[in-house]
Amino acid sequence: MATVSTSLDQIVVLRGVRWATYESLLAHLVDSSAPRLTFDRGDLEIRSLSPEHERLNRLLASFVEEASLALGIDVESFGSTTFKRDDLERGFEPDSCFYIANADRVVGRRKIDLRKDPPPDLVIEIDITSASVRKFPIYAQVGVPEIWRYDGETLAMFKLAGDEYIEIEQSISVPVLNARDLLEFLEKSRDTPRRELIRAFREWLKR
Repeated sequence: MATVSTSLDQIVVLRGVRWATYESLLAHLVDSSAPRLTFDRGDLEIRSLSPEHERLNRLLASFVEEASLALGIDVESFGSTTFKRDDLERGFEPDSCFYIANADRVVGRRKIDLRKDPPPDLVIEIDITSASVRKFPIYAQVGVPEIWRYDGETLAMFKLAGDEYIEIEQSISVPVLNARDLLEFLEKSRDTPRRELIRAFREWLKR
């Protein structure tokens, strides 16, 4: 077992965990928003989230929602939904995720089965400490087209190219958004009230 503590999150990693044990934990935590679980072929990461982690996560998610409204894009937010593939023995719970290109395919859906349903079009990850269980290979295997990752200092956007992710400057899911400008808003959020920040973001969208 490995444990990592940061000013934001606490992470525990268990090795040699059976898939059935992972599913039992998911069932036990079905009505809980925390902790967050990631499973990769026997490795189980359990992450307890701090208030700052969730503040940053919800702020980035709100930028996606505000931009989609401004552009008239249909977006279905699935938050930190649990996605899993028992045939791959992999499962994940993103900080936030959205269906955009495939929004019409999941409207009103109460359950997603990745063996026949599309994966989220966009995943957001707040990862101040490098995760012990790497999520990018999991996302690549299930076909998530785009990931945003904020590490406390930089915001990077990635798109899936083959079976790997390459960094991009502009979002492919919400083209008006780019990493540089979003990072400026994240930095402003440290000393700017949320209402004022969102108002400034809405004005920026009109530019």
